Amino acid sequence: MQRRLLLSAAMVCTALALCATQAQAQLLGHNTPGDYGLQSGSQAPPGIYLVAPLYVRYDADTLRNGLGNRLPTDTEVAVNAYVFGVTWVSNTKVLGANYSLQFYLPFTNNAFEAPILGLDQSTGTGLTDVYLQPINLGWHTKNADFIAGLGIFAPTGRYEFGADDNLGLGMWSFEVFGGTTVFFDEAKSWHVATTAFYETHTEKEGSDVRVGDILTFEGGLGKSFKQGTWNVGLAYYAQFKVTDDDFGLDLSLPPLFQPAKHQGFGVGPEVSIPIASKRKLYGFVNFRYLWETGVRNNLEGNLLVLTASFPIPSVSLQ
Repeated sequence: MQRRLLLSAAMVCTALALCATQAQAQLLGHNTPGDYGLQSGSQAPPGIYLVAPLYVRYDADTLRNGLGNRLPTDTEVAVNAYVFGVTWVSNTKVLGANYSLQFYLPFTNNAFEAPILGLDQSTGTGLTDVYLQPINLGWHTKNADFIAGLGIFAPTGRYEFGADDNLGLGMWSFEVFGGTTVFFDEAKSWHVATTAFYETHTEKEGSDVRVGDILTFEGGLGKSFKQGTWNVGLAYYAQFKVTDDDFGLDLSLPPLFQPAKHQGFGVGPEVSIPIASKRKLYGFVNFRYLWETGVRNNLEGNLLVLTASFPIPSVSLQ
């Protein structure tokens, strides 16, 4: 308990110092904004799908305060993540929806806990916190698709409270989500989608610190071609911290020193193309690139998401 008191007191001192310098970047959650895009509110047809790999790269050279002003800090960050996953979409109906189960095994060369605290970029790549969706429900109607479910992040990545070379965030995170994809024509070629994720967290390992709740919206506007095998459009995300970070043990910051909650927005192109022969569809390659804007209390940069997914077995195009 004495160690927890010292660590929590240190965190509060750090936060007070950040307020004094207007560098009020807050603790971050697990949800990577921008990892969903076009047709985010649609579930895949029944089958088994492999994701091998999903590559995410985040580059940032700007740190913004609670007013959105750029801070005069020497900030240059590049973080890479590699995710291997499997999705099973069944024919089993739950509340009229297809039941799906998803699991993702991610690796990274670093993990953001609080951008202002800095991080060691010579860490090397290792396992970070795994992600499981034990509940993913998908509905399909004539003019729209709908999804809803539950996601869980488990603290499997290396973590020590206060360290600058962590590969995980040292906490469990739980997110409930729901979304829709709306189609504008009978062929379902034009579509707009949005999905909302609400994320809550347990206390971080070795401390009484708890990250505030986070709300993230992801989706996009696009058009499909060639029986839906090609997809192009504009993807977006919007993320907001909706409750204060809790430093525990009644040592939370007084209202005078509470920094504004962090937020951020991203927008950019997305393209999905098939890997196919004349008769067989073997998979898809998806490219998404987002420029961040409107950021407060966080890093601001660019996000690249590259995905290769494969239905098992391959699908006939005839």
